[in-house]
Amino acid sequence: MTARPPIAGMLIALTMVLVILGPILTVMIWAFAEQWRYPNLLPTDWGLKFWYQMLGRETVITPILTSLAITSISTTLVAVICWPAAYAFARLSFPGRQLLLFSFLAINAVPKFTLFVAIATVFLQIGLIGTFWGVVIVQMLSAMLFMIWIPTAAFRGIPPALEEAAFDLGASRLRVFLQVTMPQALPALAASYVLGFVTILLRWNRPCWLARPRSRRCRFCCCSFPRSLSSSRRPSCA
Repeated sequence: MTARPPIAGMLIALTMVLVILGPILTVMIWAFAEQWRYPNLLPTDWGLKFWYQMLGRETVITPILTSLAITSISTTLVAVICWPAAYAFARLSFPGRQLLLFSFLAINAVPKFTLFVAIATVFLQIGLIGTFWGVVIVQMLSAMLFMIWIPTAAFRGIPPALEEAAFDLGASRLRVFLQVTMPQALPALAASYVLGFVTILLRWNRPCWLARPRSRRCRFCCCSFPRSLSSSRRPSCA
């Protein structure tokens, strides 16, 4: 006789699904709804009219492309710098390793206003205020925590016996790293890259401090675009 699943657990699981997926499903429906009024459970008119209105504006397309370029370059540069450092933190022993590893938490511990003022002062002296690469350098700070801690934990979790077995079979150090170590760490590296990409894409306040008014990001344009629908003025982008 099979045991019945607990009703309380099923209700809790169903509630969590509704709470998590409900808002996401609502946003997805609104993205293609042209008219949705009470008491209709679903939109009465579907279409892409609002998509055409938004994507047809140059003041929207340019910030989106700029945001994707800044985010892609920043995330890739952070990965190139931090992933080898994460491997060193996980596999090498050197003085001050733990202190240096925990120092990356200081980026989130320091108040952002104080950090931006200090960075802006340095950038003003070297001429990076209001430049594309100035924004890229600052945005790299957003992803350093993910790019260091997640890969470090992944490299530490790989059993050294697997690599030692490959060495015993005559594999070179480079081959062991590429064919044994990297395939096991790849999911964690991909997760850190995605988290870093999303974090940088959503950090719109840093370009506001260091690149305004010459750099445009999509978050500024998207924040001002809905208000422009109710007026005759064009949306302003910062």
